[in-house]
Amino acid sequence: MIAALGMYDRPEVQPANDRLWALIRDGLRARDIAAPDTLTRGEMAYMPGWLSPDLVLSQTCGFPYRARLHGRVTLIGTPDYGVTGCPPGHYRSVLVTRADDPRDLADFDGTPIAYNDGLSQSGWAAPQNHAARLGLTFPPGPCTGGHVASARAVASGQADLAALDAVTWAMIGEHDPALAGALREVALTDPTPGLPLISAPDARAEAIYDAVTEAMATLAPADRALLHLKGLVRIPAAAYLAIPTPPSP
Repeated sequence: MIAALGMYDRPEVQPANDRLWALIRDGLRARDIAAPDTLTRGEMAYMPGWLSPDLVLSQTCGFPYRARLHGRVTLIGTPDYGVTGCPPGHYRSVLVTRADDPRDLADFDGTPIAYNDGLSQSGWAAPQNHAARLGLTFPPGPCTGGHVASARAVASGQADLAALDAVTWAMIGEHDPALAGALREVALTDPTPGLPLISAPDARAEAIYDAVTEAMATLAPADRALLHLKGLVRIPAAAYLAIPTPPSP
């Protein structure tokens, strides 16, 4: 069985995610849904796990959901992280450059952008859609494998621009202030539906939704604050599918 909360699982918050999972696990078992004792980490927390018939619960991104997972997984709900300027369950990207780079966004037209993954909504699709609306282009720069790695690529001069998930950016500020201080916000993209929780195709969606909602409400306030969790909301699949898909890098 696979259960993963890998999208916001940096080392400083892993114990809080473990405690959240323990509450979810017990709630699932109380509803006669089998659940593993501990969270899965590593490769199976991402695409291989999302497509596994053994998936109990995981968190994906809106881009892979609409591009590869819709119709192959069960949509459970979307965690709300209380992102400023966004409706519940929504988030946005923060475009960052080095702190000593004075340029405005329009000045970056044609600048390669560091991105975490070509199937990332916040790291690739959102900045590309944002640029297209403004008549700008951000060709692909280094593919870093993660938002924190993209931030480091900009801070070290490997790239001049990157788009970071707003929740990840907030966590960088909390847990790596030196890295955050080396960067400067250039722009914010429009809000889009956030990172949804999914399960296997035959999952009991309502029962899982209830177990997760109950666990989030029961989680200690300090852990909720560490994880930025406000609750769980329902966002229809159609809202994810309606987001424009830019060309692949």
